Amino acid sequence: MKKVTRQAINAFTNNENFNGSNTIVRHENGTTKMFLFGNMIAKKEDGKVYITNAGWESNTTKERLNAIQGVSIQQKNFVWYLNGKQWDGKLTEI
Repeated sequence: MKKVTRQAINAFTNNENFNGSNTIVRHENGTTKMFLFGNMIAKKEDGKVYITNAGWESNTTKERLNAIQGVSIQQKNFVWYLNGKQWDGKLTEI
């Protein structure tokens, strides 16, 4: 896992702000969001976690999302699977 991923996930988990390389985590008004290249890929609010690939099926997106507890994204034949089920990348509660 890349250092920026560890730092971003630590900030996301602890509801802290972070800005490093291509990843930003913002905590405002009880909601924490993670952005990759300006696209929101994860959100925590009201005790729930949501993820999306924001339309980008990249290795970096997978790495950031896979670092979130409860997330396991695999890819086979260009198809993404979230926790063992085919996933279209749309905003999904974990």
